Amino acid sequence: MIQKNKYLILTYLLFAFTAIGFVSCSSDDSSTTDDSVIEDEDDTTSDDTNDDTTDEDTNTVSVNASYFYTTDGSVTITTVPCTLSDGTETDCYQIVTTSLPGDHEMGPWCPGNIEDDATEGGIWLEGGEVYDVDGAFVENMATFYDDPNWLMYDANGDIYITDTQEDCENAANPNVGAEYENFCVECLPSYITDLSQTWTIPITPVIQESAVLFTTGGGGPGGPGTTTAPSTRGVALNGIEFSAPAPVDNILGAYTLAPFDDAGGHINVHQGYHYHAATGFSTKVAQDDGHAALIGYALDGFGIYELADSSGVDATDLDELRGHSDDTRGYHYHVDAAGNNNFIDGLKGAYVN
Repeated sequence: MIQKNKYLILTYLLFAFTAIGFVSCSSDDSSTTDDSVIEDEDDTTSDDTNDDTTDEDTNTVSVNASYFYTTDGSVTITTVPCTLSDGTETDCYQIVTTSLPGDHEMGPWCPGNIEDDATEGGIWLEGGEVYDVDGAFVENMATFYDDPNWLMYDANGDIYITDTQEDCENAANPNVGAEYENFCVECLPSYITDLSQTWTIPITPVIQESAVLFTTGGGGPGGPGTTTAPSTRGVALNGIEFSAPAPVDNILGAYTLAPFDDAGGHINVHQGYHYHAATGFSTKVAQDDGHAALIGYALDGFGIYELADSSGVDATDLDELRGHSDDTRGYHYHVDAAGNNNFIDGLKGAYVN
């Protein structure tokens, strides 16, 4: 009798432990589900970095479409199927813009007189430095470039500026005529009336075994003979193009000056407003850990961040593309210093042809 009771007690205890274990596992699953829902609800602000989707196998972070400035309708984003340069078939974001920024003012570019201060003009990028294009800069062009042929103003100090769309188009032509020598080239937003730009970038970046470098003088990756690679470096969060380096040698060789505004952009009637330097004016997403702010995406879908973090310290340990990785952002790029007329030096991932 005692032996039988012993077996009954053991059987009861075994059943109780099994039931407790089952309840415990069920409770853990429910907690995980609830936590996931809470995290999704919390991650709605533009300065929260935790809502980016991360692929743990490749340490890549997907493009977050909610970061783009779409308030005024200047940018629209849709999801489309796409084929990348390595043959990968995937989903991409198609970003369509009006070619003009909705989040900051444009201009000015050319000062009107050699007495004008920096508020009347834009900037110029030369030798790694950013110069204010004020009246004094224009007045001293001959000294600055050690060339007496520079004389961009008349006897009254008034600066020669292109003042029509036709002049803008002619002076921005690679084969600019001699009649535009010593002109400050200024193309105005009013010239852009029916122009849109479309950028297609993979939602989730696809890392390549071999990175693709951009040519040092501008243009797309791959060097001479490459026709399918993009020349655009990326897209800012306001939808504006991060363009290839401006052809400053050609501009100066024609004795013209085509300044950038303080945001690092200027206008080409075929290209719209576009950036050649990141100076901090466009939409950005601050990072909770003090890392440099997100300002756009490269055409391979990897994030492009400012050069300096919230303490003003420049990013270090960058690879030949100007990229590196961390646990929060995965692989990402940091822009070059504004004075270098450059953003990034190549693409780590596959891009849309």
